[in-house]
Amino acid sequence: MRLNRFLASCGLGSRRSAEGLIAAGRVVVNGVRAETPAISVDPATDRVTLDGRVVAPPPRHTYYLLHKPEGVVTTARDPGRRPTVMDLVPRTPRVFPVGRLDQETSGALLLTDDGDLAHHLLHPRYHIEKEYEVTAAGRVEEPALAVLRTGMRLEDEARPTAPAGVRVLSRGRDRTRLAMVLHEGRNRQIRRMLEAVGHPVIQLRRIRIGPIGLGGLAVGAWRDLGREELAALRRLIQESRHDALRSRKRDP
Repeated sequence: MRLNRFLASCGLGSRRSAEGLIAAGRVVVNGVRAETPAISVDPATDRVTLDGRVVAPPPRHTYYLLHKPEGVVTTARDPGRRPTVMDLVPRTPRVFPVGRLDQETSGALLLTDDGDLAHHLLHPRYHIEKEYEVTAAGRVEEPALAVLRTGMRLEDEARPTAPAGVRVLSRGRDRTRLAMVLHEGRNRQIRRMLEAVGHPVIQLRRIRIGPIGLGGLAVGAWRDLGREELAALRRLIQESRHDALRSRKRDP
């Protein structure tokens, strides 16, 4: 397998972060410093080290669902010494967050040492749904909802957003509760979308990633993914991969 995929399977982050380790000159394969993530390695015969320490895939992977609280950052280490999601889950085995929730956002966050699964959940080609509960300022009416549902061009971005699923949960005079489903994960996307239509976000919580929902998980608590949940997640990824392949064949 490619070196970046191998490093991801060893729990060292996503394939993209593995490419960063390689570019920094920290990875050695059979005594030779790796210069490209495209190197092919055989886990059974090749010796791979990171900063001089041998790395290998764990005998089995770990999968956590965390109900991230507001005020916690989604990173392994924070230079400002703010609390991170890593403070809320066991230190061993070593896991990493799959994607990000910004500091002010709460809700469902997966953490794992399975780099392949993380890669497929994060890649925009596979369109994995994420569902959010949003409290927005003001009374969000149909013209603004139509813009959210059809896609919009955000500031400094050439490509418009993909259509979002939007339902009104409740409307008051000074705030509106929405359920929003996205298939992409741009930086602070929901906050920027609602700001652009004149309804800044007051509160934001992610309640579902693909088939994995928060349920009754308390804020700040975590749990292992169940066998059926993991199987459903893998089925969804497989279906999404097939859909992406068919789409590429139709539109070469």
